[in-house]
Amino acid sequence: MTLRRRLLGAGLVLAAAAMAALATAMPAQAYPDKPVTLLVPFPPGGSTDAIARALSSKLQDKLGGSFIVDNKAGATGTIGAGQVRRAAADGHTLLVTSLGPLVIAPHLIKGVTYDAGKDFDLLTVAVQAPNVLVVPANSRFKSVAELQAELKKTPGKLSFASSGNGSSDHLTAELFWLQTGTEAIHVPYKGGAPAITDLLGGNVDASFQNINAVLQHIQGGKLRALAITGAQRSALLPQLPTLAEAGVKGVDVYSWQAVAAPKGLPADIKAKLHGALVAALNDPALKTKLTEQGFEVVANTPEQFTKFQAAEFARWKQLIETRKITAD
Repeated sequence: MTLRRRLLGAGLVLAAAAMAALATAMPAQAYPDKPVTLLVPFPPGGSTDAIARALSSKLQDKLGGSFIVDNKAGATGTIGAGQVRRAAADGHTLLVTSLGPLVIAPHLIKGVTYDAGKDFDLLTVAVQAPNVLVVPANSRFKSVAELQAELKKTPGKLSFASSGNGSSDHLTAELFWLQTGTEAIHVPYKGGAPAITDLLGGNVDASFQNINAVLQHIQGGKLRALAITGAQRSALLPQLPTLAEAGVKGVDVYSWQAVAAPKGLPADIKAKLHGALVAALNDPALKTKLTEQGFEVVANTPEQFTKFQAAEFARWKQLIETRKITAD
């Protein structure tokens, strides 16, 4: 072999090695390389929509590109969730959802087009918020004990409003009745707003509502809060006892919003997305805003979310079957 050939061969080897090293150093995929859709399976204006819109601007700041909120409501959130399941697992379609589509609706709605435990890569539970047991401001009930005594005295007479069959506030009431051995009339509405309107007007006796939905009415003296469903008291309503403190055990309930992706998300994109979501949720300005609205930032890991989802799925499945709850 001539010197020229040996030098040429050595040069090719060095060039190949350099290219391999460069390929290793470069990221496997630029992300995001097109607009990212944050699909919300509910109408605009609710808690889940608000969380998605808050996250979209922060994710744009941290990852670049554009993040667009798209509302696809219907069938208690299952239509939108099914659409995300069918999307490409490339990080450009994400599901921002409440607990409903992931742990409640699959037990209530026939023909759901996804398996909540297998068809998504769970990224993080973004926030959680306890429910509050509230009555109209002019109600004769001043405490959980007084309300419970009346429920026992006149079973099936008092009315509890909810935002709909199978909603977090409905299931909280069902769990409350189960734990206290009482019964009441469930009055489902098409959303939280009309339920709260009738509550403010004194047309129903009580309701378990998300704290962020009724906080202003409590602070304004238009609703009376009797207890909170959290494991501890809320900093926003420090004088309000938990249900456990009021003598009702086993009704620790939180509504929550979370972010998920179609199953099969590449590991590097999953890590990048999770890191950006956690950073966004812990951004001081956003965290303060969310806290003032009654949300508690969770921002847990995919592994923690997966374990939590399984526990919530089993919990609500058991309650729905025990109480024979239907979506009708």
